Amino acid sequence: MVGELAGNYSTVVLMFAFGIVAMGPALIVSRMISPRKQSNPVKFLPMECGQVPSGEGRTHFMMQYYPYILMFVVFDVMAIFLYAWGSSLLELPRSATLPMMGFLAIMFGAMAPALYLSGKRRIW
Repeated sequence: MVGELAGNYSTVVLMFAFGIVAMGPALIVSRMISPRKQSNPVKFLPMECGQVPSGEGRTHFMMQYYPYILMFVVFDVMAIFLYAWGSSLLELPRSATLPMMGFLAIMFGAMAPALYLSGKRRIW
């Protein structure tokens, strides 16, 4: 049993070891080619497309689009799982329909506040 368990994780351990071994030369090479001194202080300032930034870095987020964002995420997740379920629907037993209906109920339940907010604010 121990040998079988070790065989299952041997690929993971091998990839982890490779990552550790590859990290050493990468750190050494980056240390060798990095600049030793700061030649120009302007070079290390934060820039926005070559321009010196002006104004506040943080702005107010407009919440009027929050319902749209929430509905997009819900429909996106729903589409991923519905595609996987629908592509194997003919091979699944009938009892596999009930969990999918529960999943759809949870997703539409998550979308309900977004629909409520969009109706309340008359976004539609």
